Amino acid sequence: MYARQLGATHLIDIATLTGAIVVGLGKITTGLFGTPQPWVDQISRAADRAGEKIWQLPIYDDYKEQLKSEIADMVNSPGRPAGSITAALFLKEFAGGLPWAHLDIAGTAWADETKSYQAKGATGAMIRTLIEVARAGTP
Repeated sequence: MYARQLGATHLIDIATLTGAIVVGLGKITTGLFGTPQPWVDQISRAADRAGEKIWQLPIYDDYKEQLKSEIADMVNSPGRPAGSITAALFLKEFAGGLPWAHLDIAGTAWADETKSYQAKGATGAMIRTLIEVARAGTP
């Protein structure tokens, strides 16, 4: 894995990965997936300090059944059921065993209207959280 070759010991990816997360959490809360739990907890605490709303969702191995394929190594879009969870499990396969977290910002990356604390448009979702994670260092 390239990130490991470059010296990475922990990974965080942030993406507008699924519309499914918007169905579950709307446009206010970012979905959080990851492993191991102490790493996920550190990111959650960082988000709290940063004032950004996140919610952890499960990535139980039972969901991996949906990624099975008769043709490919795995299906990258296994359908609607648990769409954000299966998408996160797909990404996890590329983490190379490192502590990993995925922040799904599909609902929080864009604001449709101006609020007292945020302009309409791109929100910069999870940037403040990344800064807090960097300040805290690795567990």
